[in-house]
Amino acid sequence: MVTIAFVGAGSVEFTRQLLRDLLSFPELADATIALHDIDGERLAVAEALARHTAEQCGATPRVLASSSRREALDGADFVINMVAVGGHAATLTDFDVPESFGIRQTIGDTLGIGGIFRALRTFPLLDGLAADVLAVCPDAWLLNYTNPMAMNLQYLAATAPRVRAVGLCHSVHWTVRDLSALVGVPHEEVDVLSAGVNHQAWILRWEHGGRDLYPALDAAIEADPELARRVRVDLYRRLGRYPTETSEHSSEYVPWYLRHDSEVERLRIPVRDYVGTSAANLAEYEGLRDRIAAGGAPPPVPDEDAVEYAPQVVHSLVTGVRRTIQVTTANHGLIDNLPAGAAVEVPATLDRLGVHPHRVGALPPQLAALNRSFLSVVELTVAAAVLGDPAHVRHAAMSDPATAAALTLDEIWDLCAAMTAAHGDLLPPALRGT
Repeated sequence: MVTIAFVGAGSVEFTRQLLRDLLSFPELADATIALHDIDGERLAVAEALARHTAEQCGATPRVLASSSRREALDGADFVINMVAVGGHAATLTDFDVPESFGIRQTIGDTLGIGGIFRALRTFPLLDGLAADVLAVCPDAWLLNYTNPMAMNLQYLAATAPRVRAVGLCHSVHWTVRDLSALVGVPHEEVDVLSAGVNHQAWILRWEHGGRDLYPALDAAIEADPELARRVRVDLYRRLGRYPTETSEHSSEYVPWYLRHDSEVERLRIPVRDYVGTSAANLAEYEGLRDRIAAGGAPPPVPDEDAVEYAPQVVHSLVTGVRRTIQVTTANHGLIDNLPAGAAVEVPATLDRLGVHPHRVGALPPQLAALNRSFLSVVELTVAAAVLGDPAHVRHAAMSDPATAAALTLDEIWDLCAAMTAAHGDLLPPALRGT
């Protein structure tokens, strides 16, 4: 019997979607589902939703819920991590404090000041999670959804290399799906090669029956000038390959957009976008909680094909069904012109033997240059935690393109001090000083 542990199961809507996808596979219908969250109320809601979802799917899993992470992980074959350390309150801090210094952010979970401090408060969680995995389920696959993906995977590779961890994100899937719809081609019929870093990867090849689809995209953009009023389209037209993450995300990783009022207006950049998303997620959870407490059943999860990667990983590794997905993993001979050991995003084949990343070779130089800038921030943030050196937090912020474009060095130093004070005990002890 397969055991799948959910860490951060209180992210109830995401847990429910993953469970629907998992339990829709007949081979996984009787799996053991172990749920863990440190918030007892959220854990109880997640357990109730898991049972409702199983009933909807006609599945008969064994559902366990525990506030003890080690107990939930005991004997697990797969561990799915989706913890957001600090929750909505920490997200507000990540936006409000930098905004008081003149920093604009849209999502704030991957790079920039928001991404750096989100990583720093997540690393202690990863330390404990890795220790528990090695103690009670050392052969398990750790499937990470928690952002910042590259920072988290690079930290795990540095501190817990024996843990079999991969990062999962569906941005490439949805990018290809949307682009294919734009040019009138069924997305399931296209051939794609994408590589780079998570949230800043690139569609290197995109073909239908051997036909390059980029000329069709160029024609679609030419026919609709409004399409050009998006950051990712602007990047594509200047760099020659389409980025795999949304314009909201993409605007934060470069120095050219968010500091300029005119660019924010021209490209319709939604500043503070994730604050609204986070608040909506909280409201959705509270609605589900109250509905369950009143004895009502939650609304059914939409019946659609599985698109999240974790269920596909579990199914492939259990059954041997071969699939190719995107993963974040350490760069050991995968992308030639990105740093060795850095967390990169590449295609990977799934089968009964495991997860097999593909060697991509060299990226076009202009794309590798942006990725190296991105990875410099990742490297310094990880170094700050591994070495216990607060100066490297400042160095990471200095190296961040959007932050460096907006602030002086003294302002960056003061911002890091303010963020350190605001997040307080959520940060690693060695990084709580100046």
